[in-house]
Amino acid sequence: MSADTGPETPPVMTAFGGLHRAGEPLFLPNAWDHASAAALAARGFAAIGTTSLGVAAAVGLPDGSAATREHTLRLALTLGAEPFLLSVDAEGGFSDDPDEVGCFARELWAVGAVGINLEDGLGPVDRHAAKIAAVKAAAPGLFVNARTDTYWLGGGEETLRRLDAYRQAGADGVFVPGLTDPGRIAALVRHLDIPLNILYSPAGPDVPHLTDLGVRRISLGSLLYRRALGAALDAATDIAAGRVPGGTTPSYGDVRALERRPGDPPGTTGGTGPAGRAPQDRPSRTGRLPLTSSCGSVSGTSAPVASARA
Repeated sequence: MSADTGPETPPVMTAFGGLHRAGEPLFLPNAWDHASAAALAARGFAAIGTTSLGVAAAVGLPDGSAATREHTLRLALTLGAEPFLLSVDAEGGFSDDPDEVGCFARELWAVGAVGINLEDGLGPVDRHAAKIAAVKAAAPGLFVNARTDTYWLGGGEETLRRLDAYRQAGADGVFVPGLTDPGRIAALVRHLDIPLNILYSPAGPDVPHLTDLGVRRISLGSLLYRRALGAALDAATDIAAGRVPGGTTPSYGDVRALERRPGDPPGTTGGTGPAGRAPQDRPSRTGRLPLTSSCGSVSGTSAPVASARA
């Protein structure tokens, strides 16, 4: 790792963090609303991420421009009570102010999220490191997946320097989307002492290959959202042309079974698999930090976020 920048706080190991260090890597599909998350959980995925592109596109806002803070928080409020482990794609934290990013992370933790993905957008390394440190100070149990865009937006320059800085700032794992070369992935795994997250790409190594390379987290990003849009377009085109559309089509009842009905206790979404487990079997939400008034509230609600789960 890079030169010491000061004493490090021992990491807080959580159930979600443990999934990154189990025998198999964490396979993390990404959802964009309650139905997509509940359906994935019903298929047996213990942890679900969100996709910032899906959240933004669903409401007609641009991705990566800090325009969806409240939409992201509201989705976390909806999903945080469900019986799967939730990691939230928070773009760059929706602010350049580390204290504001820490406050947002504290809100996510309060509503039930267990992880946050923070991207650097190739901005200043020190600023992103400060955001990571602020998140760990505000919500020590929140797993910080620190993303660098050196391959997503560039040619890979400064990858090691950035990852080392984010690790020393307290990141629990690091994420390098756009990196698909097996040799470079393996080199990063050897260099790091924290889990490496790689974004699955149809043009890159498959899941077994990424596993053999030592990758500890494999996420899908916006792929499922884009595939869903593509399936809708294909179905509409086929039907208009007189063809029967192919692919899987959940029934009306299947989708209704994913609902959270008024009066149901949290974590009792219908269906089978993890999303149908009883509340007492859900991941523990004990030890949540109370919110300070400076963290505000979810837009459109009359109570602070911390009390919205009560």
